[in-house]
Amino acid sequence: MSKKTALMKNTIIIFCGKVCTQLISFFLLPLYTGYLATKDYGIVDLITTYVTLLVPIITLELEMSIFRYLVDSRNNNGKTKKLMSNNFFILLLALSIFIFFYVLVTSFWNINFRWLILIDIVICTLSGNFLQISRGIGRTLDYSISCLITGAFTIVSNIFLIAVLRLGAMGMIISMALANGLGALYLFVRLKLYKLIDFKLVDKKLVKEMYHYSIPLVPNGVSWWIVNVSDRTIISWFLGTAMNGLYAVSNKFPTILSSLLGIFNLSWSESAALHINSADRDLFFSDISNTVTKLFTSIGVLMIAGLPFVFPLLINSKYNAAFDQIPILILGAVFNVVICLYSAIYIAKKMTKEVAVVSILGAVINILINVLFIKHIGLYAASISTAISYFVMMIYRHIDLKKYIKIRYEKGLVIKTVIIFCFSIFLYYQKNMILNILNLIVVVIYAFLMNKDFLSSFKKLFLSKFAKK
Repeated sequence: MSKKTALMKNTIIIFCGKVCTQLISFFLLPLYTGYLATKDYGIVDLITTYVTLLVPIITLELEMSIFRYLVDSRNNNGKTKKLMSNNFFILLLALSIFIFFYVLVTSFWNINFRWLILIDIVICTLSGNFLQISRGIGRTLDYSISCLITGAFTIVSNIFLIAVLRLGAMGMIISMALANGLGALYLFVRLKLYKLIDFKLVDKKLVKEMYHYSIPLVPNGVSWWIVNVSDRTIISWFLGTAMNGLYAVSNKFPTILSSLLGIFNLSWSESAALHINSADRDLFFSDISNTVTKLFTSIGVLMIAGLPFVFPLLINSKYNAAFDQIPILILGAVFNVVICLYSAIYIAKKMTKEVAVVSILGAVINILINVLFIKHIGLYAASISTAISYFVMMIYRHIDLKKYIKIRYEKGLVIKTVIIFCFSIFLYYQKNMILNILNLIVVVIYAFLMNKDFLSSFKKLFLSKFAKK
């Protein structure tokens, strides 16, 4: 099996499971916008945002370290068990320290859903760690099944707790904790992780080595959090939680693109780590970069062209102000595609410090633009700052990566991408049905022509599997 085919197969397996959890918030938008006021939805979005910030900080990005080291130790049971034992020792110690300080701090600071948030953070930390372990040891199918369990239970519990019991924000938090807990429990039992824990194997030198890899990823992760979601905090401070609710809804659509990228990036980071020292790595990485860039830019413009038809069907009219923010956020998500492609290469080379530098730069730019302009242009400051920070990060990484790997893009690809985005976004803001239809037709043709080779490879992969059966 070729490297590209293996990557595609791995991505499909992960997609089948991960799509449930990554896109779940989008599919549940009618439920959320129908049963929650903009203020309540804004509050829940803030809680979720801070949970995603705290989880990697608690363990100092241990989950990324265990994944990378397990990839190198495949087929070596002794080394795998030693890595796992050290991982669980660090994980339990980190959680114990966090719980102590959380209880201490929240004793003096009254916050809503205090204990529910703590439970959610602990469960999300365990879940994230177990998911990376399953990837590290090559159990991609179990990874996907765990995600399917989480996604399916999220749907059922959200409907029951929000629509039936009318628990509102509390119902969403409970649902998230229970769903992630079931997914984590499946992996703990299925992978027999309890058999891989022996605290006698704890090695200070190994712990230090793992943290040497992961600690630079902490400022990187915090910076990414700032670029992605600090907007919510600034909006809430300056414009109120109701406006944050509107911004949260507008973000759900570019989140589709980001979620699809996240699914691909899971298999891409593994492939990059496995083939980083291959003789043909420049050719392989260039091939993947071209294919993925064309595919995701096409998805981006298709979303922009299709939104005028989809938005009124999915979103309650009280959230209509979110409509104008979406194309800018989608553009930023497209820039993020290239950033993630490059980031996986840095991480494969274990150059985590270099990854952190540009992320911090993006975070600073994001905050400055937000704070300077939010009082003047409102929500546009948040969406524009996100797009600009992503753009700067993309250009910086493209230039810097040339020192290590030569990635070549197809001639004219950048120009074609700029033209189709300008065309599609311009027609989007005209808010004219005839122009919307024209926009969709042109973009569909463009997407098909740009991705003919990918669609052909995808078809051959499925036909070959069908022929074997």
